[in-house]
This record gives sequence, structure tokens and C-alpha cells, in this order.
Amino acid sequence: MLLNVSYSDKKITQKIDDAVGKPFTLKERIKMGGIGSPKLEITGASIEIRNLLILDNNRDCCNIEMRPKGIIVGFRSLLESYALVIPYYKLSLYKGDFAIYSIYKDHHFIKVRSDTKAIQKFFKKLLGHKADNAPTSIEDL
Repeated sequence: MLLNVSYSDKKITQKIDDAVGKPFTLKERIKMGGIGSPKLEITGASIEIRNLLILDNNRDCCNIEMRPKGIIVGFRSLLESYALVIPYYKLSLYKGDFAIYSIYKDHHFIKVRSDTKAIQKFFKKLLGHKADNAPTSIEDL
């Protein structure tokens, strides 16, 4: 789901927590070696996301936050903050040519450039966490 998270709203926070779990505690974040990605340059996106990104003339950048049951891809447009909330069971991640990672959820997608070792290390960590925590059957959802 694509949400405007610019303003503090308990209903939106609850939706996000239900979909991908509550944020990791500080102790868990330290143990994992961090849960956030470096700044990622967006090279392509689905129509709905692209329509938001073209509203301003800034560079199209995003970041990824890992949660216990999924990820949140965050980006800004104009003065608003948006989040693409993706549970692990709906997350599809592909590595394409020229160091481009594609992040898919249903009809939404974002393509990001992975030109540094730090970004590639983060995606490796993300895939490992997804493998360990993705539901294995319908009852786990």
C-alpha cells in the first residue's frame, strides 16, 4: 500500500504496524548492524509513484527500512513523505543489468541503482532477513 506519512496519524501507523510489524527495538537494531539502507537513486517506478515523483525537480531518491514482517520504501515529493509498505510475502526483488535492483509489490514497483558495495551489502542482508522471516504457509499470515 502506498501511503502519505507526512503527518502523524494513529490510523496510518496502525495500518503499517499490522502489515509489516512494529519497528525493531534499539537492541535489535544494533544486533542486526542497522536496519536502514543508504540513500538509493530511483531509476524507474510504476505510474502511480512516478506521478508523485515528477511533481518536483529534486533528485528521485528513496530509502528502505526493514521491519520484522516486511519493508517500508520511503520517498519524498514536494513537501510530502510517502511510504510503500511491502510485507515479505508480497515482496519480489530482482537484480537486473547495470546494477539495478527492482522492488515489486503487486502493481507497484521501484527500480534503484546499486552502484556501491554498501547498497549491495544491504540488499544481501534484506534477502537473508526475508528468507528467515517470510511466512512458510497460509496459517503464518
